[in-house]
Amino acid sequence: MTKAFEIMVNQVVSVNKNDSVKTVLKAFVERRISGVPIINGKNEPVGFISDGDIMNNIGYQDPKIFIFDAFNSASWVDTETFEEKIKKLMDRNVMEIATKKVVTVDSNENIDQVAKILGNKKIKKVPVVSEQKLVGIISRGDIVRYVVKNHLDI
Repeated sequence: MTKAFEIMVNQVVSVNKNDSVKTVLKAFVERRISGVPIINGKNEPVGFISDGDIMNNIGYQDPKIFIFDAFNSASWVDTETFEEKIKKLMDRNVMEIATKKVVTVDSNENIDQVAKILGNKKIKKVPVVSEQKLVGIISRGDIVRYVVKNHLDI
């Protein structure tokens, strides 16, 4: 059975947990990617940030109503402009908006299990670790390319 390390991309673009969202956005554009693992000083994944996390922070937020008890309530309405949200987001720490419960796979994991994780968790890519250290990344596209290369007569 093919293992994760055999199809992973081992030149992983990652950001440090102390980086700003601005740093992440630059990496997205310069490297033409849509998500990166966030690592600590030991090269261990501590989060993941994607373009979806960015969209959630700059997109329009539906009005919310908070009920404290039977007699008190408050509401919140999104009044910031798109540009104001972007400006405010740039200098925020990446960990403020990232997914902190990062899903990883071991480098020796079978790729059918990696595919299952990507499908069940509805995620597009997963960091690959060896002894808790980041060593690669596998995307849905990597698995599709593996299938085409090895199982289709093209």
